[in-house]
Amino acid sequence: MKNLVIVESPAKARTISKFLGRDYKVMASMGHVRDLPKSKLGFDPDNNFEPQYLVSRDKTKVIAELKKQITKDTTIYLAADEDREGEAIAWHLIPALKIKKNPIKRIVFHEITKEAILNALKTPRDVDQNLVDAQQARRILDRAVGYKLSPLLWKKVRYGLSAGRVQSVAVRIIVDREKEIEAFKPQEYWNIKLDFKDPTFKALLAKIDGKAKKVRTEVEANEIENSCSQSDYVLDDIQEKQSKRNPAPPFTTSTLQQEASRKIGFGVKQTMIVAQQLYEGSVSVPNHTGGLITYMRTDSVNLSKMATSMAKDVITKEYGKEYALSKARVYKSKAKGAQEAHEAIRPVNLALKPSDVQPYLDNAQFKLYSLIWKRTLATQMAQAVVANTTYKILAGKNKEYEFKAVGTKIVFAGFMKAYTEGSDDPEAALDNTEKFLPNIKQGTILNLDKLTKEQNFTKPPARYTEASLVKKLEAEGIGRPSTYAPTIATIQAREYIIKTDDKKLKPTLIGTVVNDFLVEHFSHIVDLGFTAKIEEEFDEIAEGKRLWQDVIKEFYFPFVKNIEDKEQNAPRAKFSDVKELGIDPATNKVVTARVGQYGPYVQLGTKEDEEKPKIASIPSNLSANTITLEEALVLLQLPKVLGVDEDGNDVKVNIGRFGPYIQIKSQYFSIKDDDPYTITLDRALEVAKEIKEQKAKALIKDFPDEKIQILTGRYGAYIKQGRKNFKLPKKLDEQDIKALTIDEVKDIIKNQPKTRRTKGAKK
Repeated sequence: MKNLVIVESPAKARTISKFLGRDYKVMASMGHVRDLPKSKLGFDPDNNFEPQYLVSRDKTKVIAELKKQITKDTTIYLAADEDREGEAIAWHLIPALKIKKNPIKRIVFHEITKEAILNALKTPRDVDQNLVDAQQARRILDRAVGYKLSPLLWKKVRYGLSAGRVQSVAVRIIVDREKEIEAFKPQEYWNIKLDFKDPTFKALLAKIDGKAKKVRTEVEANEIENSCSQSDYVLDDIQEKQSKRNPAPPFTTSTLQQEASRKIGFGVKQTMIVAQQLYEGSVSVPNHTGGLITYMRTDSVNLSKMATSMAKDVITKEYGKEYALSKARVYKSKAKGAQEAHEAIRPVNLALKPSDVQPYLDNAQFKLYSLIWKRTLATQMAQAVVANTTYKILAGKNKEYEFKAVGTKIVFAGFMKAYTEGSDDPEAALDNTEKFLPNIKQGTILNLDKLTKEQNFTKPPARYTEASLVKKLEAEGIGRPSTYAPTIATIQAREYIIKTDDKKLKPTLIGTVVNDFLVEHFSHIVDLGFTAKIEEEFDEIAEGKRLWQDVIKEFYFPFVKNIEDKEQNAPRAKFSDVKELGIDPATNKVVTARVGQYGPYVQLGTKEDEEKPKIASIPSNLSANTITLEEALVLLQLPKVLGVDEDGNDVKVNIGRFGPYIQIKSQYFSIKDDDPYTITLDRALEVAKEIKEQKAKALIKDFPDEKIQILTGRYGAYIKQGRKNFKLPKKLDEQDIKALTIDEVKDIIKNQPKTRRTKGAKK
């Protein structure tokens, strides 16, 4: 092939191939083709942190297919995304494909349209080593944290746990918020409301003796009611003023994730999956070839001149000339550490209205495209003009109470005609709705219908949603556009965080234990300021201001020294979190859910009881945070004795490491199709009998003194010695196998053929 274009995904390859002629072949690398080995640290701290990259085992076929298209004269266009991760993908392809001597061109584009692709081919550049080094620094630093810190968690907390640099900080944010909620002490306050009639409207107490004060007790509320009942209600002052509102900036990755969560209920991962589909052009729209939106990993709020010009044309056509701007509105990023030089997220063609593409998109794609289209259009629309009217009403024996009624009228909708920004606070959304006050003259004595005293209590801080966590991470300078979604997905997959029924993020018991251990012994790892500083250092590497090895060196050696110290001196983590579920009606003992060294479990009774507490592991389909008393009591049934067999042996049922089983003396029988909690004695004996019969049928020959058997399995006869299985020579028929002596069997075991290593396996 004369020209090979390598992109990241098959969908992108299919779309781009439509724009190029027969001289171009477009193929996908399927993301990264090389990475650090999984089984070891993967870099050499004593050799300037030299990484030891390997072609990923699942990418050997991809590399082979790409190589088939390459000759010494093939020009290779590396067309991965233009961010650090994409730059690294392009860089790794060069040694993986052994193409250093080929003509290599790095091309980038922010949208997948014919014009953008052809322009990228005309303006190639070299691989940006600074961006590659910034990605290498992140990858190696994250590997150092995970590889060194996770084993310590196994030793000091619980086996199988893992730690991550950004993920652990995200968990800390959620745990800290939960502790704020637990420590919160509600404070009482009262709202005093007035309902007027003839004309009808409402007012709320705003000031006492000219000052904004909270009404803290019912006694105070009664005093206010008593004083007001002895006075008139006078409209003392009318204030009218107009205000102008500006539209929110175009979407970045984080603001798109936040708005998609608030307005259409998407999780951050779902938002990125759907946005990727819209970007790559994996949808077919008549008279349009390519993607529907620009690149979706960006922290830029910039719009190109072409985009603002398109927006002006569409606004004029759809809403009228008065809604368009004479000069494009320009936004500047406020994000801490904003770095990428892309445009904001926008439709590639604003003339494609949501209604035009709806028949060709699925519901999720349509909702997200509509959101992006409306937001982009709104950014280039005229300001909204809002008229606010405030009535100040005086009451009380000494006119000491000031009540306020506020009316809002939209004089000119401007951008609000297309879009208004959502909010995590539903009450804030009311700001965008009109509220009219009756036309009353100043000095009018108003006619009270009723005075209402309403008791309230202050509320604790709200738990984070996925959207508000993204906002927090961005505000603190933690992570970058490409990391928000995987970070939140990872901490949920590790079960450090769960999502409640109302889609709030709550730490699990083990998440809290791990966080507390890290805060106590590795405070800098989970420190928000330290993590943000590391991100700034990655930015400096990307800008060519620092060497990546220097950044790693500053972090690595003190970190490893601290690990070694904690291995020797840090005590085991305390599993102090106990959730009381209720009382077992049969024993009158307390039932609790706990997390211990070996995982979550429920316990009947306490160590203070005469009998030893009974415990049962909580299976993976249940959670220590949400398990109910009824579910716990079911788990605590096991182990139980169902009865005895015909020889008087106890028949027990239990759940072990490999699932539910029946035990009779020293024999164990796996339960596959029955519920261990409801199985009867008769059924248990039947299961045991079936398994014994199956084993008897499978047994061809038994050498009990040597603990060797010849059995029949699904693939034929084989030798079993302890837990190891051995193949029999294919030339042996059934009669030959039955005639084997123990010496012949041992000889077969000794001369087993060596297993062939699969291609690409480690040596």
